[in-house]
Amino acid sequence: MSRHLPSCLLCAGIFFAIFVFSGSAQGESKPSPLNVILILADDLGFGDLGCYGQKKIKTPYIDQIAAEGMRFTSAYSGNAVCAPSRCCLMTGKHPGHAFVRDNRQWKPNVQWSGQVPLPEGTATLPRMFKEKGYATAAMGKWGLGSSDNTGDPAKQGIDHFMGNYCQGHAHNHYPRYIFRNGTKVELEGNDGTTTGKQFTQDLFETEALKFLKDHKDGPFFLYLPFTIPHLALQVPDDSLAEYKGKFEETPYKGKAYQPHDTPRAAYAAMITRMDRTVGRVMSLLKDLKIDEKTLVLFSSDNGAIDGYAGTDAKFFGSIGDLRGMKGSLYEGGIRTPLLARWPGKIRPGATSNLPTAFWDVLPTLCEAASISPPKEIDGVSILPTLLGREGQKIHDFFYWEFPSYGGQQAVRSGKWKAVRQKMAKGPSGFELYDLDADPSEKTDVALKNPDVVKKLEAIMKREHTPSKEFPLPSVDPPAKKTVEKK
Repeated sequence: MSRHLPSCLLCAGIFFAIFVFSGSAQGESKPSPLNVILILADDLGFGDLGCYGQKKIKTPYIDQIAAEGMRFTSAYSGNAVCAPSRCCLMTGKHPGHAFVRDNRQWKPNVQWSGQVPLPEGTATLPRMFKEKGYATAAMGKWGLGSSDNTGDPAKQGIDHFMGNYCQGHAHNHYPRYIFRNGTKVELEGNDGTTTGKQFTQDLFETEALKFLKDHKDGPFFLYLPFTIPHLALQVPDDSLAEYKGKFEETPYKGKAYQPHDTPRAAYAAMITRMDRTVGRVMSLLKDLKIDEKTLVLFSSDNGAIDGYAGTDAKFFGSIGDLRGMKGSLYEGGIRTPLLARWPGKIRPGATSNLPTAFWDVLPTLCEAASISPPKEIDGVSILPTLLGREGQKIHDFFYWEFPSYGGQQAVRSGKWKAVRQKMAKGPSGFELYDLDADPSEKTDVALKNPDVVKKLEAIMKREHTPSKEFPLPSVDPPAKKTVEKK
């Protein structure tokens, strides 16, 4: 037999080797790492957005995310107020397992000391990405610690931070200063009163756009926890002009927050100002040609507030016909908008009624970026739903607890939702609602469904872990020291 290969086979072998080497060298077998942008509004009701039915407030760019991606109609926040809700978002744990469960100050009687910090070594969402080699950043309100404790964003996986550590500090959109990576940055032209020269939303926007330009080659994880439309009602005149004179107004004279003569116009203008920022972020993704490898999520940290410091959620339909608002574990306090956009992956104009909550965000983003999530979490990945594929895991239940506003617990399982209120006054009974028939939670059917109540009560007992820092009234022993809330 000849020891020489036929020339045709030899040529074919050389061609194949060149093809394989070329493909490998060009990285054709390895897709580019996914970029992630997580945008979180502050106290925004789902009904404040056009894609959820809003008619008075203009939100064209956020609505475009919905039109080009997926809109969820049964999404829940982590909790009924800022800090505990954000803890659930960052850790993938529900309120019965999460460390931060309330809005307590870290140092009582010390203004703007920040909230009780996340413990050292907490497995957070940004940490997951940082350990995978991602550049990580956050602009806005952190609310889970400050630069002088374990909750410092830099110690929780965030390379670059600019904004407010303390949510009390974020109550003014024209503050005297903000922080950049632990350093206080004085804001020239701001004196901490009603108006100023530097509006924090615009500062967050500028910093975010710079980060995107600096890290266009990726991969990056960008967290944008904006402070709009949280009180105080403040907005630059050029945005206010779009709504001024369009609504009947009752001036807010100011007490806990800065006054405003046209609070309805200010609220609408703040949201439209934030929407403009979202539009500029989305436009830059296209300009940088990284649009198709960037997954964008948009949500809000809890339900809207109503009738306080000039707000008027009923006028705007911020929470639709739902019961409750911020601070409540009824649907109006924890239902939130959730939008997702990933060109070429998520079908444009899609809508999902899959129930989901903040603790699902961590495993979802980890799976999308091929990152192994922590084992001890409560969330499930909703990536199958986002990509329109089979295999979506469904929660058997959702659990919330909140020691403030009287002490509360809630469980949703399928169509059923059980709620306990006024626990600070002692062991309380259970309310039960059929969300399919009664989404506004108007009719308590607990007496007619004792077996369902018993089942959901068992879930409450099982899912609550005792907390020395944030004891649940009538369930945990009271804390030895009382800590002021902000």
